[in-house]
Amino acid sequence: MSTTAPADAQSSIELEIGGMTCASCAMRIEKKLNKLDGVAATVNYATEKAKVTVPDGFDATLLIAEVEKTGYTAALPTPKVTKKDAAPEEDSDPEFTALRNRLFVSIALTVPVIAMAMIPALQFTYWQWASLALAAPVIVWGAWPFHRAAWANVKHGTATMDTLISMGTTAAFLWSLYALFFGTAGVPGMTHPFELTLAPSDGAANIYLEVAAGVTMFILAGRYFEKRSKRQAGAALRALLEMGAKEVSVLRDGVETKIPVEELEAGNEFIVRPGEKIATDGVVVAGTSAVDASMLTGESVPVEVGEGDTVTGATVNAGGRLVVRATRVGSDTQLAQMARLVEDAQTGKAEAQRLADRVSGVFVPIVIVIAFLALGAWLGAGFPVAAAFTAAVAVLVIACPCALGLATPTALLVGTGRGAQMGILIKGPEALESTRKVDTVVLDKTGTVTTGKMTLVGVIAEPGTDRDELLRLAGALEDASEHPIAQAIAKAATQETGTLLTPESFANVEGNGVQGIVDGHAVVVGRESLLAEWSLPLSQALADAKARAEGEGKTAVAVGWDGAARGILVVADTVKPTSAEAIRQLKAIGLTPVLLTGDNRAVARQIAAEVGIDEVIAEVLPKEKVDVVTRLQKQGKIVAMVGDGVNDAPALAQADLGIAMGTGTDVAIEASDITLVRGDLRGAVDAIRLSRRTLGTIKSNLFWAFAYNVAAIPVAALGLLNPMLAGAAMGLSSVFVVGNSLRLRGFRSTSL
Repeated sequence: MSTTAPADAQSSIELEIGGMTCASCAMRIEKKLNKLDGVAATVNYATEKAKVTVPDGFDATLLIAEVEKTGYTAALPTPKVTKKDAAPEEDSDPEFTALRNRLFVSIALTVPVIAMAMIPALQFTYWQWASLALAAPVIVWGAWPFHRAAWANVKHGTATMDTLISMGTTAAFLWSLYALFFGTAGVPGMTHPFELTLAPSDGAANIYLEVAAGVTMFILAGRYFEKRSKRQAGAALRALLEMGAKEVSVLRDGVETKIPVEELEAGNEFIVRPGEKIATDGVVVAGTSAVDASMLTGESVPVEVGEGDTVTGATVNAGGRLVVRATRVGSDTQLAQMARLVEDAQTGKAEAQRLADRVSGVFVPIVIVIAFLALGAWLGAGFPVAAAFTAAVAVLVIACPCALGLATPTALLVGTGRGAQMGILIKGPEALESTRKVDTVVLDKTGTVTTGKMTLVGVIAEPGTDRDELLRLAGALEDASEHPIAQAIAKAATQETGTLLTPESFANVEGNGVQGIVDGHAVVVGRESLLAEWSLPLSQALADAKARAEGEGKTAVAVGWDGAARGILVVADTVKPTSAEAIRQLKAIGLTPVLLTGDNRAVARQIAAEVGIDEVIAEVLPKEKVDVVTRLQKQGKIVAMVGDGVNDAPALAQADLGIAMGTGTDVAIEASDITLVRGDLRGAVDAIRLSRRTLGTIKSNLFWAFAYNVAAIPVAALGLLNPMLAGAAMGLSSVFVVGNSLRLRGFRSTSL
C-alpha cells in the first residue's frame, strides 16, 4: 500500500510581507509568485499578507526568496505572545512607529515652507534659503521610503506608485536647486506669489520646494492614516484572539492545579468559578450555572447550563461553580476557528479587487508616458520650461492611485471586522459577490427555524385530575430517563412544580415508555399501547386530543396511574421566538423563503404557517437536499441555504451562498460561506445586509477612485493644477476611501 500523497495534493502557506507601500507593490509580488510552478498566490496590500497555495512538500523558503528578489521582505507568521504588560500594538510595530515619526517631523518642517510660499508677507529677504534648509530633510529623509522603493523598482525594471512619488518630488527638488544656485531664484529679496494656476514665466526664477515637501507630507499623512485604519479594522480580530482565559484550574487526582491555558489538554477536567472565563470548549460534568456568551455571540441573555451541556471557551460563568471536561483546545476551539475565518476572509480578494489590481498594474507606466507627453507638448507649444515642468510634475503626483488600491481591502477589513463583532463570520470576499444576486433563501427546519430541542407545549388533564399533579408524577418518573422527550417533560415539570420526587421504583420499557412507583402511585408514561397493556384505555376526549396533536406533527405522551388514564402531555420541537420576525425581514430585503425539511408534510406546513413561509418542500431525505438546491438553481434562482446539521453540508456547499448556524455542526460551518455564531435566524438577515453594504462600499470606493484619476490627470496635464494641491488632493482621496470604509463600523442589526 502506497503512502505517497496524490500528485495534485495541495497545502496553503501564509507569508507576512514587508516593505509594501501601495497596491502596485502587492500586484508585483503576486505576479512574481504566480510564475513559480504549481503556485497560486494572492497578496493583500491591506493585511500585508500573502496567501499561497502550493503542492504538498513545497519549500516555503523558495517563496520567501522570490519575494526578496522583487525588493520586499517575507517571513512565515510568528506566534503572537500576549503579555499583560505589553506595550500598545502601535508602539510594537517598528514600521508604524517610523512612519509616524517621519510624518510628525515632516509636518513640523513643511508647514513653515508652505506658509512662506503661499503668503508673500512672510517672504523675508532670504526666505528661499530658509525654505531650502527646512524642505531638504523632508524631501530626502521624509520621502526616503519612496525613493528606496523607486530605486528597487528601477533595478527590477518595474514601476509602482512610489516611482511616481519619487520622480515628482525629486524633479521638483532638483529644479529648485537649479533655480537657486544657477538661476535668479536665489537673489536676496526674491518674492514668489502664490497662484492656483500656471502662467508663462522664466523657470530660473521659480522654486518648488513647497511642492516637493508638501507632496511628501500629504502622502506620508495619507499612508499613516491608511495604516492606522487597517489596524482599527483588524481590532475585532485581535480582540477575538485575546478574549480567551489565560490561566485555568485543572483537577488532577481531585486536587486543583493552576496552569497556563496553553498546557490544557482535551479530556482534562477544570473548574470555573462564578465570574471566571471558561478556558476552552467543553462539556459540563458537574454543577449548574448561567453562562454569559454576549462577548462571543452578541446574545445578551445568559444561557442556563447543567450537566451534559456544552460550553464555549472565552464565555463567562455568571452563576454557580462548574466542573468542565475539555473537548477542544488550542486551534480547534470555536474561538480559534472564528479568528481563522475572519482572517481568511480579510486575506482573500473579491472580483472587484482583482479588477483594481489589474488596473493598478498597468496604470503607472501609462501615467509616466502621459507626464512626458505633457512635458513635450508644453515645450513644443513654446511655453517656458517651468510651466511645462510643473504640469508634468502635477501629473505624476495626482495620478498616484493609492485610493484605487485601498478601495476594496479597507472595506473588506472593516466589514468583516464588524461582522465578527456581531457574531457574523464572512469566510471570504467571494461571499460578498454572492449576496448581491441572491433572490431565494432555503431554510432547514430543525435547529434553524425551530430550536431543534423537544419542549413540552401542552398538558391535557382528564376532568377531576389536577394538572400540577399530572405534571409532578409524570415528571418525576421521566426524570430518571435519558430520552430527549422524557427530559423535556422533566424539565417543564421542574420549572412548574419545583423539585421533583425520587421514584421508589423505575423501569424503562424499550421503545414504549417508562413505569414505576412515585409517591405511592403506580405510574405509567408513554405510548397509548403501553397504557393499554396496563388496562388504562384513553377516554374519547384524551384520544381526540392525542390525534389532534399528532395531526399537527407533535408527539403525544399518555400518562396513567391507579387504574386510569389521567392525561396527555404534548411535546414538540418549537419554533424559535425570533424566526417569524426573521422571515418578515428576509422578505423585506427581497428574498423568497423556502422551508426544506425531512419531516412529514403536516409538520412542515404547520411550522411554515407559524413563521409566514409560503413555499414548503417536505419529506426530503438528507442526500436529496442538495438536489432541491440544484433544481432551484436550474430554474434560474440564485439560492442562499441556511442550515446547521451534517446533512445540510452538501446543500450549503452547492448553494450560491451557504449560511451555517454556529450552534450547529463543524461540518456545516466548514461547508458554508457565512457562519452565524448565534442560533438566531435574524443573523442571516444581518449577514446579507452587511455583505451587501460592504459590497456597496467597495463599489462606491472604486467609482470615486477611478473618477478621481480620470478627471484629475487631464486637469494636471493642462497645467491647471499646482503640484502641491495635486498632492493634497491625492492624499485626501485616500483618506476619503478609508473614511467611507470606516462608516461600516456603524452598521447596526435589525434585531436591536
